[in-house]
Amino acid sequence: MIQRIYNKDIGEKVGQEISVAGFVHTLRVQSKIIFLILRDITGVIQTVVEAGSSAFETAKGLSHESVVRIIGAVKESKQAPGGVEIGVKSIEVLSVADPELPIPVIVKGNDEETEAPTRLDYRWIDLRKPEKAKIFQVWTEFEKGWRKYWDENNFIQLYPPALMSTPSETGSQVFEVNYFDKKAYLAQSPQFYKQMGIASGMEKVFMVSPVFRAEESFTTRHLTEFTGWDFEMAYVESHHDVMDAEEGMIIEGFKAILAKFPDLEAELPSQPFPRITMKEAKEILAQMRVPSPEKYDLSPEEERAISEYVKKERGHDFVFIHEYHKSKSAFYHMRLEEGSDYSRRADLLYRGVEVTTLAQREHRVDILIKQAEEKGMALEPLKNYINFFRYGCPPHGGAGIGPGRFIMKILDLPNVREATYLPRDVKRLNP
Repeated sequence: MIQRIYNKDIGEKVGQEISVAGFVHTLRVQSKIIFLILRDITGVIQTVVEAGSSAFETAKGLSHESVVRIIGAVKESKQAPGGVEIGVKSIEVLSVADPELPIPVIVKGNDEETEAPTRLDYRWIDLRKPEKAKIFQVWTEFEKGWRKYWDENNFIQLYPPALMSTPSETGSQVFEVNYFDKKAYLAQSPQFYKQMGIASGMEKVFMVSPVFRAEESFTTRHLTEFTGWDFEMAYVESHHDVMDAEEGMIIEGFKAILAKFPDLEAELPSQPFPRITMKEAKEILAQMRVPSPEKYDLSPEEERAISEYVKKERGHDFVFIHEYHKSKSAFYHMRLEEGSDYSRRADLLYRGVEVTTLAQREHRVDILIKQAEEKGMALEPLKNYINFFRYGCPPHGGAGIGPGRFIMKILDLPNVREATYLPRDVKRLNP
């Protein structure tokens, strides 16, 4: 490893000669002095190169975003960012950047940022901006919190396949691929396999895996591939047990973020989260005179409106909408009770966007088959899945989470693509 000090730690090194490395963030060349602002993942530091120094000509010829290693002495400077700067002794050029950048790293004054499609074409340059890198630092801390909960509550991590012999969800929104002499499908969710974990006796499992959706959607919250977080729990009495558990996971996630980024404009949510049935939600929305295109589901406009209502009336950024009609529930969702038209399904909304779908699953084989037939599904492709429950399986439930949507709303980003390292949508397969 190249020996160096991170920029954030330089204030502790006043009077010492140190080595730093990073990108040339800005360069101000004068006749007798050059100010070079160096950027690494922790921030920026001002370095000063004086005429007559062996490094002066090297610095003079540098281009923005070139990568350099600098050796010099740290000294206090009230005018410098952070109150310290480095008097440069030597510069080693590690990588030369082309002088003409395809997109700017620094957006000056009232200049508008480059449009998203172009920035995403050059995603690796776009991510050099400190505010963009912060997105994934926040995501990292958020996941640490969830993993803390999973670890402390005895969840086991499983690693599901992305290739499946049958679609994992109802509907046609699936990518079909050639698999030797047969067809295979990219997983729309690891649903079947996390349930298999419960049938295996593991009791509590979680997965972090890619999810593929062949949806021709051009919204700010849909992608054709995203990273999903999934968990499943045995011996639940209802979907409320799943909601209770997810609340704990979310709170640990927010605790981790706020510990690392205390200035972030995000509130630590309190338990319990508000829970409203779909019927109640529709009644509230009718009183608010919000149009309702579907009787048994919420439109994006309705999701935003009910979230605003909950924030105003209950002071909470989260709300569970539960007890969905069977027409909006998967065949494997357990009904409220025998003969009911409503299921033990819930969606979690955060600041107006759905971030989770959860449910108690149907683990009784005869009822599972009946509900699949009601949906008009062929049983033969489901044979292996149904077999998971033929030899004993505890009652269970779980959730599929869209962490990118969480991050989008936590950071108030305009689009889930901004919260995704390399987004994939209907028109994007690069870089």
